[in-house]
Amino acid sequence: MEEYYRERAAEYDRIYDKPERQADLATLRGLLPPLVASRSVLEIACGTGYWTTALASSARSVLATDVNESTLAVARTRSYDGEVTFATADAFDLAAIPGTFDAIFAGFFWSHVPRADVRRFIDGLLERAPLVILTDNRYVEGSSSPITRTAPTGDTYQTRRLSDGREYEVLKNFPTGAADVAPGVVEWTELTYFWLAVVGGTGSARLG
Repeated sequence: MEEYYRERAAEYDRIYDKPERQADLATLRGLLPPLVASRSVLEIACGTGYWTTALASSARSVLATDVNESTLAVARTRSYDGEVTFATADAFDLAAIPGTFDAIFAGFFWSHVPRADVRRFIDGLLERAPLVILTDNRYVEGSSSPITRTAPTGDTYQTRRLSDGREYEVLKNFPTGAADVAPGVVEWTELTYFWLAVVGGTGSARLG
């Protein structure tokens, strides 16, 4: 999976061009700034910085990390309203990241965590910050890439194709609700194509 996202860096943001997803994307970008306002934020798996721009608009500071330098190179070319720094880091080795943080944001990474490891992953995030904000995809027939394999563990996989024709099998899990995502979800927002979960602390993401 790491290789897939490294090779996809230059074309990654095309996923945000899907016409049917524009309203949901705008909603998510509006929900995030109030959640991180005046906080020091650790962003894991920041990719090309698409969501970093929303976080930086209100956060006191953002440390945006990713395991792939190729995606960080794209992220560094963006303009940010607030203080943003970048670092290469593994989302499964947060102890190696120096500093203290008020919040952690993980956008579109939960789905790449094996189901058996979700609890351990969430606990690791909460060890580094009292507030964890997660967002990811819902499975929508006709818009999402088809699921091509389901493992005995319940983990689901998609076959992804790059513009040059290379194919990769990518772990991509979809929750049925808040209980699948994390224990102790404080707020759960479900849109047509995406979901947003706030774990720990207090949030203001609910859409009523």
